[in-house]
Formats: sequence, C-alpha cells, structure tokens
Amino acid sequence: MQRMPHPTDGTVTRAFPVTDALALTGGPLDARLPLALLEAVKAIDTPAAELDADFVHELRNKRLGLSETVLQQIRRYNDAVRTGQRVSFDDVLALARLIGRRPDADLAFREAGRRWARAFVETVSGPRRGAARTLPALLARPIALGALRRLARRFMEGTLVRQGSTLLLDVASPVSADAAPRGAGCGLYEAAFREALLALADADGAVDHVMCRARGDSRCQWRAEWRRR
Repeated sequence: MQRMPHPTDGTVTRAFPVTDALALTGGPLDARLPLALLEAVKAIDTPAAELDADFVHELRNKRLGLSETVLQQIRRYNDAVRTGQRVSFDDVLALARLIGRRPDADLAFREAGRRWARAFVETVSGPRRGAARTLPALLARPIALGALRRLARRFMEGTLVRQGSTLLLDVASPVSADAAPRGAGCGLYEAAFREALLALADADGAVDHVMCRARGDSRCQWRAEWRRR
C-alpha cells in the first residue's frame, strides 16, 4: 500500500501517481472532497454483517476502504476540514484516479458526491437552509440560488447560472473527469449537484451531463430542472 498524504503547511502532500490522461489542473481544494471520496470507499467496503475478527483482518488487507492507511487519512482529512487546510489539486486528482480503477467506481463516485454535497451544504447557516426550502418559491428561490452559486464556486471550482427553468453547473477542470472509463468519474459532480439541489431547493429532478471533458469537450457542464418536488 502506498503512503497516503498528510496535512503539512496548510496542504496535503502527494501520495498517488498522477497520469497524463487529461490536462486537468487547478488550485488547492477543500478537504471535504477527498474526505468524501475516502469515506465513500470505506462505506462500500465495510461488510453489512458483523464478522469474525480473523476475517475482518483479512478484509483489511484486501479492501482499500478498510485499510489502516485509509482510516488514518480519513482522520487527517477530518482534521484538515476543522482547521481549514486545503488539499493540492494533484493529490485529489491522483486519489480520484486510484478509485477510478475499482470495478465499482461509478457507485463509489456517486456515493462520494452525495456525501460531499451534504458536507458543503452544512456550511450554509441553518436559518438560510430552512428559508430556502420552506418559504414560498418567490422568496425561496433567490435564497437557494445565491447559496448554490456560492457553494459551486467555493467547493466545486465552478459557476452556476440560471437559464429559465433550468440551472447549469459549469466546471472547467473536474478533478475526477478522467478517473474512470466512460466518464464515470463525472458522476461525482452529478450526484453532488443533485444532492445540493435537493437539500437547498427541495428539487429532485434529473441532472443531464451536457458537456464532458472525457468526451473531448473543453469543460464539463450539468443541467438540472429548477423546480420543487
């Protein structure tokens, strides 16, 4: 097992080899993203039933999400979230590509996306979240849209614009764009976008991946319906 990164001088150092599949670049990322990736893998790899201690030890050697290295790194990323440390883009890129080699990569990225969104939505104040979900639409939509735009910019390195009855999320360099075959890594952002819409706008419609770096486009874009359930 390769040594995983740990926080130092405000960032997390490199752990995994970076491939040159796409020219993905960016500044340091909020630690909630790699934390969500590792927590998703841990949840998927954790057996549903209680197992014999010897078998658990065997699983820890075979399953990435149960390895002591990953558990230590989860603790370090939790510390990084609490202290506001950010993680280098290349480190998160390499982690995403490592997860992308799993046969269940699509499941892992989508689970991570939901966890990531729930974590960054929690940074919005409780009263604002409540107002965005419960006030009449005429009042709630501007509140929800403002919050979603700030979250997209701060946590997803993207921009969010309203186009009539739809919202368009634009991300120039998604860190998981080339992580898995057939663009499965982009499920991370799709799931996060949908979960954030549900949490802040009570919207639960389809999210369409209309542009994709993995398909040769210059950026990734996702379009979602902008209406309450």
